[in-house]
Amino acid sequence: MTSPVHALIVDGDSGTRAALTNYLTENEILVSTMPDGPSLADALQRETFDVLILNPKLADEDSMLVVRRVRDHCDIPIIVITGRNEEADRVLWLELGADDYLGKPFSLRELLARIRALLRRSRTHQSVAQGLARVRAYRFAGCELHVWLHRLVAPDGKVIALTNAEFHLLTAFLAAPQRVLSREQLLDLSRLHSAEVYDRAIDVQVGRLRRKLESACLQDGLIHTARGAGYALNAAVDIIH
Repeated sequence: MTSPVHALIVDGDSGTRAALTNYLTENEILVSTMPDGPSLADALQRETFDVLILNPKLADEDSMLVVRRVRDHCDIPIIVITGRNEEADRVLWLELGADDYLGKPFSLRELLARIRALLRRSRTHQSVAQGLARVRAYRFAGCELHVWLHRLVAPDGKVIALTNAEFHLLTAFLAAPQRVLSREQLLDLSRLHSAEVYDRAIDVQVGRLRRKLESACLQDGLIHTARGAGYALNAAVDIIH
């Protein structure tokens, strides 16, 4: 049997903690709670949690510092719940390291759906990262991407310079060849920032990467656009361990 999802709720309101605990428990999620942030670091060291749900209205500590501190030490998915729902506020929390943002009022059903979506993305990201750790290089369309060296080599031996974002984007495509990946998946898998903040940037990055690949591999159409769905790498890929 798989272990149940374990959520940690940090909220100063006892009524909100109780409501969230009851609903998530009914949906087979194990819940732990605390009213403030000072003891959060110790809790994360003592126990493994799958998702952190944080209400920024904490009396004892600046909640922005809480998010920064958590993000500096672990990759736990963070959902921020707050009554402030302006775009600037959402952007701020996402740039600080939160993975999702839910403005009040919200439905408990929507919170559950967001938790499940975050966990799916997190597990996919972990599996890709684990896979990359075992891959020395990818070979495709006559080119080779040397993962440990962050180096793309053309068929003629020329090294093609890639930005850090382009490298991670290419590894996402190579890990799932000939499979359509949505913008959200590419943003997650290539370790770029939140889609809500940088959604348009992914199209720019894909365009730049497409031009570099077509020039290096001397082959058009290596990155296929699936209109309304995302992008796919149109090439067979061999893995070199």
